[in-house]
Amino acid sequence: MTLLPGNGWSPHSISNAQTPSEKRGDSRLLHYQRKSEAIVHRMFAELPGLLRAGDLLAFNDARVIPARFVLRKETGGLVDGLFLREERAGEWRVMLRNAGSTKKLIFEEVGIATTVLRQVEGGEYVIEVADPRPALEILHSIGRMPLPPYIHRSRQHDDRDPVDRERYQTVYSRQPGAIAAPTAGLHFSDEILRELEARGIQKTFVTLNVGVGTFKPVTADDLLQHEMHSESYSIDSPAAEALNRAKGERRRIIAVGTTAARVLESQPEDAPFAARSAETSIFIYPPYRWKHVDALITNFHLPRSTLIALVAAMVGLDKQRRVYQEAIKERYRFFSYGDGMFIE
Repeated sequence: MTLLPGNGWSPHSISNAQTPSEKRGDSRLLHYQRKSEAIVHRMFAELPGLLRAGDLLAFNDARVIPARFVLRKETGGLVDGLFLREERAGEWRVMLRNAGSTKKLIFEEVGIATTVLRQVEGGEYVIEVADPRPALEILHSIGRMPLPPYIHRSRQHDDRDPVDRERYQTVYSRQPGAIAAPTAGLHFSDEILRELEARGIQKTFVTLNVGVGTFKPVTADDLLQHEMHSESYSIDSPAAEALNRAKGERRRIIAVGTTAARVLESQPEDAPFAARSAETSIFIYPPYRWKHVDALITNFHLPRSTLIALVAAMVGLDKQRRVYQEAIKERYRFFSYGDGMFIE
């Protein structure tokens, strides 16, 4: 299966949203009905009226950490960094750009010395940070939000970061650890959540810590050859119970975003949902038989990405191409800060 040739579009032909809509819920919503193949253009705030009482929305409550930072070399050059995880106290797994062979770096804003211990693979390194505080505490004082590479901010554009800190985060986020937002959830405001509840639409939360692999393009011509990234997830007991009740009562389970969909579809088909913490590297692409997810709320994704492959798995490759061509024609805003789509 090939995701880009024949799609009739490229990142240069679309409107790449650089900033969020003025208010959550002000974005547009492309409503696609699989049975009739009808496409209706709506506003995201109309979503509650499209759902049924008893529908169960599964949200990813991962919280994005301010994982981007800048270090300075002894020579004065700057090194861009992205925090991945804390290996142990004082040792961080990071990605560095322009590090070269330097070993000594400093977080200049706070005067914290850093030593490059080793390069692990690609642009990943292990660094030793001369500060006893937990990584998240340090990052909250010096880090910036890890916006994807197609959203452009200059180092000097500091006045944007307070906006990004609020808007590149869902209103229901609570489990810190993600280095990319579950972007379908960015559209939901507190008002929309209250309206969903008033209409008898249920919600539950799972957690998947979105990693840097979410932006890794599919470079192989054969999808079977693509090495899918692994991400940690968790389902707690209340979520498992809510999902089991919905399944038992034949109510729809609607995944809010591809990350929530991957968590649900990683669970066995022939056993009840259960509380667990694990890793998933599930790669969903056509043809795929969905086990648990009945409908999907998502954004518009990059060509040749695992995310667009998941959408194609839900609607069919030819229909995914048609939907995207319609979205381009109607000037929908694409990617993380862009508009949404509801597939039912």
